[in-house]
Amino acid sequence: MGLTVTISSFFKALGQMGDPRFRRVLLLGVGLTFALLVAAYVGLLAFLNWIGAAAFVQELIGEVRWLPDLITWTSFFLMIILSVFLMVPVASAITSMFLDEVAQAVEDRHYPNLPSVAPVPFSDALRDTLSFLGLLILANILALVIYAFFPPFALFIFWAMNGFLLGREYFQLAAMRRVGREGAKALRRKHIGTIWLAGILMAMPLSIPLINLFIPIIGAATFTHLFHALER
Repeated sequence: MGLTVTISSFFKALGQMGDPRFRRVLLLGVGLTFALLVAAYVGLLAFLNWIGAAAFVQELIGEVRWLPDLITWTSFFLMIILSVFLMVPVASAITSMFLDEVAQAVEDRHYPNLPSVAPVPFSDALRDTLSFLGLLILANILALVIYAFFPPFALFIFWAMNGFLLGREYFQLAAMRRVGREGAKALRRKHIGTIWLAGILMAMPLSIPLINLFIPIIGAATFTHLFHALER
């Protein structure tokens, strides 16, 4: 049941890419995702420089003179490689920004008889975004220690941990629109296994450079379908 509904939700999301309204949100999301990825990359370089790891950066891309060096091919490819890790918090932020618009496009096409809903209040969305984002960043920093002790399993740990956290966020945001915060929490607890599995399905392509740029919006659509399937 869990695997079937997860895969079905994912392919329904992919099937809507031909919808002009959905495609507009997807392309806008990809552009903003890339912009946030660049910002995260710049922040990482600044952090490494601040903690005295500038020599490590220089070994990878040479002496950093910021803007001129950030647009070199070497730096671009390094950013794409690092996107395997940087895309997790970026995906969290993008999903929060576009969830309402993506969910509405999905519901208008696949669930047209549903009553309209008011957008989630900005204060609630911001609170949830910062909470999820902080948890994701902290968990991934702590996971670096686990990766060091279990390197052969690092990728699987990455998928499992971020699948759980992203699934929790995606589903909570998708469900809150229809059943409120407490209703979303109750539904999430009831179907935690299926939601975790769907989160892993999102985390796996997030670790594939370039493809990961599309996942935040596809993920928002997938979890909208998943919510309606589980709520029924």
